[in-house]
Amino acid sequence: MVRRTLRVAVMLDLQWPYKRHADIFAGTQQYAESQGWSSIIDEFLPDTLSACTRSTVPYDGVIARANRALARQAARWKIPVVNVWASSPVRSALPGVFPDYAAAGRMCAEHLLARGFCYFAALTPRKNYGEELEVREFVRLVEEAGYRCLSENAPQSPWRDVAHWRKTERLVHRWMDRWQTPIGVYISQEALGRRVTQECHQRGWRVPADVAIISGQNQETVCEHPRPSLTSMELGFEQVGYEAARLLGRLMGGQRPSCKPLVLPPLGLVVRESTDFFAVNDELVADALQYIAAHSHRRIGPDDVARAVNAETRTLQNRFRRVLQRPIATEIRRVRLERAKRELVHGDRRLSDIARDVGFGQAMRMYDVFRRELGVSPGAYRRQHQLQRPR
Repeated sequence: MVRRTLRVAVMLDLQWPYKRHADIFAGTQQYAESQGWSSIIDEFLPDTLSACTRSTVPYDGVIARANRALARQAARWKIPVVNVWASSPVRSALPGVFPDYAAAGRMCAEHLLARGFCYFAALTPRKNYGEELEVREFVRLVEEAGYRCLSENAPQSPWRDVAHWRKTERLVHRWMDRWQTPIGVYISQEALGRRVTQECHQRGWRVPADVAIISGQNQETVCEHPRPSLTSMELGFEQVGYEAARLLGRLMGGQRPSCKPLVLPPLGLVVRESTDFFAVNDELVADALQYIAAHSHRRIGPDDVARAVNAETRTLQNRFRRVLQRPIATEIRRVRLERAKRELVHGDRRLSDIARDVGFGQAMRMYDVFRRELGVSPGAYRRQHQLQRPR
């Protein structure tokens, strides 16, 4: 008996070039191809379903950024739906797969707290469930640590028109007027992060020495350019799409949906220049940290760092030990390790090339540092943190 090919509709607003849309779609297709499904992009799915009859229902299942109209039509024809839109108005009514936004907010707070900041601020647009949850957890951890966070809400669509954008600019100005530097800042969208970075430059504030910024969901092009590059959260939307498709497969097979959504842990922070810094009151150490952040990919050592900031190596070593409780070489190694971790997770380059480009020189040197600092090899770290697919 020939098995019928399942037809699965995909409604993910792919006309918008967002990473969360494209990556979820990519994840759905990885699973669909492994199962031999036929995937059909249908951005007007509620209308398609409203026009069909019982004998002409075109789909066996749906993965969507689900709205009320889709939920009604899918229920009418008893088509299983998996929702991947955290802000969906029918979020509680449909099976769903979402990133763990709360965990992401905690990771952002922990990252900035670990870098020694005592002042914090956060900015997110209104009416975005996931980003609001992120900020809520960010603020909670900051306050639990004994600090205050200046939170602000931007308009939901700052770029809708020039009036909304000017309103957002005025809001950002007033928000930043209340800051005390050095400050750690969380901004939920990369474009807003870029606007804040530009405003920092206009005010004469250095990023990250005066303002350390975590921004958005790792849309690489916006995060990487222009300098300084922006630290960002990789939520793992590709994994969300993959698991949504796998869940849909079970539902199409007759399994009853769970009453709770599947929540997936984020892949982690991609640390870039905008937070590659420790908030310190010692100006000499701060200058040295800035030099290390900019030159760690080169073959530098404590003497090079000391020369760059016009200090004796012994003097700088003593200041590092007093302020940071570690020597210069350890900080150089830490920065290289962070950059190697990012390269491993977000690409398939050879270990030898990564080791060379981040400053370790040889792959064996990078291997030794990973084993000593993280307890795993670089290859194992890559396997643990890249998209995991079942066999």
